[in-house]
Amino acid sequence: MTFTAKAILFDMDGVLIDSAPAVERVWRKWALAHGLAPDAVIEQAHGRRSVETIRAVAPYVDAARENVNVEQMEIEDKKGVTALPGALELLRKLPQERFAIVTSATTPLAVARLGYAGLTAPRHLVTADDVLDGKPSPEPYLRGAALLRVAPADCMVFEDTPAGIASGHAAGMRVIGLGNTYSARDLYAAEAVAASLADLAVSVCDAEIVIEWKISPSRRN
Repeated sequence: MTFTAKAILFDMDGVLIDSAPAVERVWRKWALAHGLAPDAVIEQAHGRRSVETIRAVAPYVDAARENVNVEQMEIEDKKGVTALPGALELLRKLPQERFAIVTSATTPLAVARLGYAGLTAPRHLVTADDVLDGKPSPEPYLRGAALLRVAPADCMVFEDTPAGIASGHAAGMRVIGLGNTYSARDLYAAEAVAASLADLAVSVCDAEIVIEWKISPSRRN
């Protein structure tokens, strides 16, 4: 299977970086402190802005204040935050004007995690601080396309969560799912699913980026 695009929009956590242990530690600690079921809170947290997770699971608390606390906890917890297979090689291959990172993390948290993982923050970065509505709203990915000055239909999104896939599709983009956080079954809405970036061969050919599979992908029905 082969896809072509003019630009790539990457989610960060679960696509470029493995931060799942840190995310789960922080949200488990926060949930227990507020008398909430940790697993239910963690399920809400994947792929969404932290402030939206807090509003969803604890609408009675001061979400803005709690968001500051959660963000600081996440910045301080760097144990096990590493680059996922294929991430560093792919980012080095792509020209800066042909890709952006579109993350539900805040800017300080995104920059911190990229640094922990040995990755450099790109020229084009969309974070929770840049949008009014986070994923699954189309706003984050539409903003990423606008930064690159590329039509949404010419962008390929790389995502690892159902919320992120829904965001990319709502923005009018195609999405490749990566099975680093959820199973391929959970990512059924994506155009195709790869186990990780290491399974993909990406090349830049003039105006096009060509994305091919090194092994056969899972396909959406």
